[in-house]
Amino acid sequence: MTRMVNTVTGPVSVDHLGKTLIHEHFVFGYPGFQGDTTLAPYDREAALQVGIHVAERLKAHGVKTVVDPTPNECGRDPELLREISERTGIQIICATGYYYEGESATAYFKFRAALGDAETEIYEMFMREITEGIGRSGIKPGIIKLASSKDRITDYERMFFRAAARAQKETGITIVTHTQEGTMGPEQAELLVSLGADPDRIVIGHMCGNTDVSYHLRTLKHGVNIAFDRFGIQGMVGAPMDEERVTVLLGLLGKGYGDKIMLAHDTVNFWLGRPLVLPEPVQQLMANWHPTHLFENILPALRQAGISEELIDTLFVENPKRLFGGKIAAQEQSA
Repeated sequence: MTRMVNTVTGPVSVDHLGKTLIHEHFVFGYPGFQGDTTLAPYDREAALQVGIHVAERLKAHGVKTVVDPTPNECGRDPELLREISERTGIQIICATGYYYEGESATAYFKFRAALGDAETEIYEMFMREITEGIGRSGIKPGIIKLASSKDRITDYERMFFRAAARAQKETGITIVTHTQEGTMGPEQAELLVSLGADPDRIVIGHMCGNTDVSYHLRTLKHGVNIAFDRFGIQGMVGAPMDEERVTVLLGLLGKGYGDKIMLAHDTVNFWLGRPLVLPEPVQQLMANWHPTHLFENILPALRQAGISEELIDTLFVENPKRLFGGKIAAQEQSA
């Protein structure tokens, strides 16, 4: 029996995921945007048109699936994603999960934790969305999104990690994480695996925020996957330059970790709230932060460095397939 993964238009076989970007946001807003609607009302039609345009650009480069790990409190709109998918044919996998404490909607679950067992409530939220769907949409997430703070995993964040590991053990769902400014990758991996989560079904995100190869090796030793998923982000949130990312990536590929790495940009294609205005110097550094940067600029650099088409196919097709198929798919294949 083929392993299936939930997309916003229903379950699909992992064999049909095709070329996949592991971390992009069609819409995103930092918690608090909901209170700024007087000056920044949500223009759903504009968001839809931007999403369609982005999806068509990605399709032109052969992308078939996009993982959108927008957390619950950051403007997640599964029905919008479903419409984008239906209008373009691109497959979109959405999330259940919350953001890290420093940029999350912490008051709600902290208040509930002061009165009772918030961790169980988080687990119940995950399970209801995974098994029955998000709200009244019927759309089921294909991943749990987790996140940690710079240099630490807070007690608040650990509630979500524990609840996610428990939900994954019961449902087999994939876990995608956010690491802040190149920190806590090894610690996230160690914590999740110690809680019984399946390392084959975990991808530690934003690893390309750290240029220390030993940091990557300490993370990979836990058997998890990692994502170089912020190509184009430079000069912000502690991000290195793309040239440095490529150097580290080439080093890891040379060490034989090509079957553990996935790629993306972490683009935000439609900001919720007022439009984002970057200072001119930052705009110049961020000029390549767009959904096709990998295909137009990074892959040519990898090919010039001697990376084969077979390995590129592994990064974009085979690794996401394994991530969502996990041990079940491997066992079925051997059977």
